[in-house]
Amino acid sequence: MSLNTVNIPNFLTLARLCLVPVVIVMITSHAWISAFSVFVIAGITDAVDGFIARHFNQRTELGAYLDPLADKALLASIYITLAIVSVIPVWLAIMVVARDVMILGAIILSQLLNNPMTIEPLKISKANTFAQIAFAAMMLGTLAFSISNPVIQDIMTISVAILTIGSMGAYLSLWLKHMTKQTER
Repeated sequence: MSLNTVNIPNFLTLARLCLVPVVIVMITSHAWISAFSVFVIAGITDAVDGFIARHFNQRTELGAYLDPLADKALLASIYITLAIVSVIPVWLAIMVVARDVMILGAIILSQLLNNPMTIEPLKISKANTFAQIAFAAMMLGTLAFSISNPVIQDIMTISVAILTIGSMGAYLSLWLKHMTKQTER
């Protein structure tokens, strides 16, 4: 395989996916600076792979599936692991993961029922993703650098919860509308 056949964005996305177990080990080992550093590296690779894919015509079907999978795997793993080590509330991790499982389940069910639908990111979903990433970064940074602001942590926790519920409701509403619309005969 020559360098010309390697798709750099897909390679970076696969590298980001490989960072998932690394960040889990760092969090469970309470290696907070390392966990924060891995999170930052993952964020940089996400930005770089997106930039390269868009600006150098490197978009692929594989990348269209891998990129969101890597993002969700990283975020879900961080939330679950932070909940396991009692850094964030368990209910918040469950809520974040449940939203993604619900969306994936809806897509699969619509496929199985021969009524496929495409899911486009909604504004509330983008705000939710931003809040989830910011909260994860804040919590890892707080632990890595021993700085804490409980008021901001509480505000961020509530923000993530509200946006997650709002995003879940918005997608559920779209899915129900799609699945119950009358087909023209």
